[in-house]
Amino acid sequence: MLKRIYDWCVDAADKPYALWILAAVAFAESSFFPIPPDIMLLPMSLARPKRAWWFATVCTVASVAGGLLGYAIGALLYDSLGQWLIHLYGLEDKVDAFRASYAEYGALIILAKGITPIPFKLVTITSGFAGYNIWLFILCSIITRGGRFFVVAVLLNRYGDVIRAELEKRLGLWVAIFAIVLVLGFVVAFKLI
Repeated sequence: MLKRIYDWCVDAADKPYALWILAAVAFAESSFFPIPPDIMLLPMSLARPKRAWWFATVCTVASVAGGLLGYAIGALLYDSLGQWLIHLYGLEDKVDAFRASYAEYGALIILAKGITPIPFKLVTITSGFAGYNIWLFILCSIITRGGRFFVVAVLLNRYGDVIRAELEKRLGLWVAIFAIVLVLGFVVAFKLI
């Protein structure tokens, strides 16, 4: 099954709908969806290393736009939808501490958490809830999300053939490592918030 999904992403790299799906996943991940766009960004960039820059640009723009939706959820819908999402992730008792830390460390929180496997949606919703400056939020989101996706683009553009051969040789191992890192990101988020 993993090989089939990987092959679909690789084969879809040149199809116009792939960019829309990649953008949708990046958008949703920044506001409510638990799976990062890397699941599509990596195989698509491996299939077309020269387009890795374009894929990273699409991920960045969509992720920042999704971050604005997360911000709006926190700012406008926290009492209903925002609290439901926070409850879904089991963070009810930690939101106030996280919100208070924005007074002192807002930009650093956004920058640090945007490049880690810690779910970015937690930052976006809380930024809106805390009333963090929207323009600073957008700027920090562009820097951190763009940095994350363009690092992937640089690596895959430069070393794509080597990485692709290794990934295809041990796909199960790399997917397991990715899943562990993703789960650890949630665990770290729960501990830090």
